[in-house]
Parts: sequence; C-alpha cells; structure tokens
Amino acid sequence: MNTPAVPIDRAALPALFAPRADDSHKGSFGTVGVVGGGPGMTGAALLAARAALKTGAGKVLVGFVQETLPLPCDPLQPELMLRDFRSLLEEDWGVTAWVAGCGIGTGALAANALSELFVLRRHAPLVLDADGLNLLARGEIRPTWGAGPVVLTPHPAEAARLLGVGTDTIQRDRPAAARQLAQRFQAWVVLKGAGTVVCAPDGGLHVNTTGNPGLATAGTGDVLAGMLGAVIAQKLPLDQAVLGAVWLHGAAADALVAQGVGPIGLTAGELADAARALRNAR
Repeated sequence: MNTPAVPIDRAALPALFAPRADDSHKGSFGTVGVVGGGPGMTGAALLAARAALKTGAGKVLVGFVQETLPLPCDPLQPELMLRDFRSLLEEDWGVTAWVAGCGIGTGALAANALSELFVLRRHAPLVLDADGLNLLARGEIRPTWGAGPVVLTPHPAEAARLLGVGTDTIQRDRPAAARQLAQRFQAWVVLKGAGTVVCAPDGGLHVNTTGNPGLATAGTGDVLAGMLGAVIAQKLPLDQAVLGAVWLHGAAADALVAQGVGPIGLTAGELADAARALRNAR
C-alpha cells in the first residue's frame, strides 16, 4: 500500500538555515555548472545561474548551448563565469552539481550537449529541467547519466510526455505520477504545480505547501532548478536539499506577496533575493 505524501516541514530542514563557519571560503560551498540557454533563451540559463549564486553557491559557471558565446559577462551578476558549453564540459572546473536543460532547446546541439554532460559529469549530482525533459521524452537523449543523484523537475505537461499519457491523467493523481517517474528513472522527481510533489527514488513522497499563483509566470522553473543545484552543491543532506529548495522557492514567493509584490506581476527574477533573505533569517 502506497503511503500518503507528507507535507514539507520547515522545521525538518535545519541544514538549510545553519549558520556558516567563520573560516568559510568560496570553495566551501560548491560549484554549480549550468548547461542551457540556447538561441533566444539565454535568459533561462542566466535566471538559473543567478538563483544558484544567491542561494549560496560558492561559484557558478554557465555553459551556453550556442555556437558562439551570446555575451561576455552578465551585467547584473558579473560574478557568474560564462563559457560555451564545450569548454565548460571539456575542462574539469570542479563542478559539484549540474543544472541542465533551462532554455536549452530541442535541436541536435541541445541533445549533443546533454549526452556529453551525462558522460562527463563525473558522478556529480544533476538537476535536469525543461527541454532536457522533453528531449528525454522524445528519445533524443537516453537516461544514460550513470552514477550520482539525479533530480528531474517536470511540470505536468512534461511529466505527461515522459509517461506517455495526457496531462489530465497526471493531474488526477499527482503523487502516483511522481512515484511512477521516480521508479522509472531511479531519480528524485519534483512534479511542479500547485502543491508541488517531491518523490525520492525509494518512493517516499512529500508535498509542498508554500507558494502562490505569483509563481505562474515564465522563468520560475529555471529559478527553482538553479536553487536546487545550489543547495545540492553545498553538500546539504540530499533529502533536505531537494525538499528545502522546493520549500524555499515557494516561501520566497509568499514573502514577496506579503510585501505587496504580486501575485499579479511577480517576476521570476525577484525570487532569488527573497530566497536569500529567508536563508539568512534567524
């Protein structure tokens, strides 16, 4: 008999709010590698990377899946290190968590980039999002990602494509859909939407109670992917990292609405600052 989903409890996420040691340095908090941002979607990779930085990653690199680098630096976050995806993958930058798929597109270059990443990720945890999931559903990439934790972050339509069913089937029983995906891919699954469902590879289910309709806007999924990559890179216990990022993403939206920012007109780019404030609150 399947056990019901357990609400994510902030009190069960102590690692997310633990103070940092006085002798910390940037190497203490991991390196996130973002692979995405195909032509016309550069912003998706930047949203994920900025969110990773502001959620506490020590270093963040972005590998754009374009033939030429679309910009020499991010004018809003010059701390980000921008590369083309080949130079990011072919050198060992010490990445401790990968975020892939944000705005990557569904062409041959995107499929090649992800296939290379699966081979070269050196067992570092992987968060696979957006068109990465669509390429997986279409069979243009295979789940040959090897050892090391994987987190899949589908919205209902992406989950439907992965399971070969209609979106209405996913929405009728979201916990069952998340569990089926987790079993099929032996991965953590974050099934997004109102009451995001998180399923561990062993079938353990949680449901998130933070968040509001302000999250129903472009780019919020990219931000969540970046936040997941950041907390995983920081070596939080994996259950606290995945559950914590989901909780924090929704709580950031709630904090913004409480301040009068949204829900109408809330933008994805505003979430990272609110999440940072929550992590630092004592």
